[in-house]
Amino acid sequence: MAYRGVLNADLPGGILNRNLYGHFSEHLGRCIYEGIWVGEDSEIPHTNGIRSDVVKALRQIRVPVLRWPGGCFADEYHWKDGIGPRETRKRMVNTHWGGVVENNHFGTHEFMELCRQLECEPYINGNVGSGTVQEMSEWVEYLTFGGVSPMAELRRGNGQDEAWKVSYFGVGNENWGCGGNMRPEYYADLYRRYQTYVRNYDGNVIHRIACGPNADDYNWMEVLMREAGRFMDSITLHYYTLPTGEWADKGDATGFGEEAWFHTLRRALHMDELIARHSTIMDKYDPERRVGLIVDEWGTWYNVEPGTNPGFLYQQNSIRDALVAGLTFNIFHKHSERVRMANIAQTVNVLQAVILTEGEKLLLTPTYHAFDLYKVHQDAERLPLDLEAGVYTLDGKTEIPAVSGTASRDREGRIHLSLCNLQHGSEAEVAIDLRGLETEGLTVRGTVLAGDAIDAHNTFDQPDRVAPKTFESFRLEGGGLTVTLPAMSIAALELARA
Repeated sequence: MAYRGVLNADLPGGILNRNLYGHFSEHLGRCIYEGIWVGEDSEIPHTNGIRSDVVKALRQIRVPVLRWPGGCFADEYHWKDGIGPRETRKRMVNTHWGGVVENNHFGTHEFMELCRQLECEPYINGNVGSGTVQEMSEWVEYLTFGGVSPMAELRRGNGQDEAWKVSYFGVGNENWGCGGNMRPEYYADLYRRYQTYVRNYDGNVIHRIACGPNADDYNWMEVLMREAGRFMDSITLHYYTLPTGEWADKGDATGFGEEAWFHTLRRALHMDELIARHSTIMDKYDPERRVGLIVDEWGTWYNVEPGTNPGFLYQQNSIRDALVAGLTFNIFHKHSERVRMANIAQTVNVLQAVILTEGEKLLLTPTYHAFDLYKVHQDAERLPLDLEAGVYTLDGKTEIPAVSGTASRDREGRIHLSLCNLQHGSEAEVAIDLRGLETEGLTVRGTVLAGDAIDAHNTFDQPDRVAPKTFESFRLEGGGLTVTLPAMSIAALELARA
């Protein structure tokens, strides 16, 4: 089916913050231990205990910011248990995720080393649910104070002389649920108190992040913005895509049919409404849009893979997940004036992971490839792309757009166009009018990610079943670009001068 669109190359729409492509690594299942941290005695290649293959893969997609240590884990994590000689660190039970015993070998120093290797910004979540104001205040001092103080001396005694730079600090996580089951009024007062002691030391400026709502809890956003908006730099939003919409039986990551395909994409598109409605509330109290919205937990959540620990949240990842990622990126771009950061859940071996590991083996998921295709938009200038997206229907009843897209111009003047075909069974021809752009002398290069089945995914036996390929199904003629998208695909096109 044919669709039309208009790209206005002469009407820039603001910068797309690179942090929209952020990641989240929680002490959950095999995300940290085995996935990122293998220890300094491991036979798996590593640098200072951190897996070299994982770091290499994450650097390839230019991870800009990494959130840690949680998640629900953050509000039971006491940071002093994770510093000093590893052999003397306290062991703890991870009560949220599988009841396993953690040895705390991966703590503050190891996380900051990971960020150094990735060349990304650290985003640290502090403990409000079971922690104290003093504990949070001392963590910030330990991390960022370069002078003489008890915490700075403690850090030096643990081998880190210079203070680190930490820009992003979350004051609690999901305090409406696993972080304390609080009322918004109560958390708003706690936030005001705790953030007071999240100090700026030695030129390090902390971006203070408040715990925002779960999905469509608009009252939480209203109360937090009204009572504490002036004390925050950003506020969070969490939303997970479930095929069934039910937590008891969320649906499976593979082996699904058209109905599950369709409803997963439909529920992913709900992110647009959530951001729009929460932004309206934020505009009421912050019309200048000083406060950012950070979607620091998003992604698909399915039933765990059979035979795995239910508390480890290990799931496969298919071409469907790649399209959820593409749709979500497009929505973030649309709302980029308010949305300043996003963090997919989670980086390795958990939920919508970009990497799966098994011993010394590693594979890149379709979602990883979506991040790789979209990385060209980081810090680029958004260009308006208006698509007549058509209609994709299920049984002639429920409708969603057939195609979705976004566009930007990078600092070298190259235009990047990302298009998603949501239809699992038919290709889509999209004719785009290129306005404000001289097409003479313009060259186009393309890459496509597509599946050969509705649940196509990569395994350790077939790690490249879903992988990017050169794309040439387009033609540039007159003042327009016509693209023929394969079924269930993401196409990335670069328009540049020769």
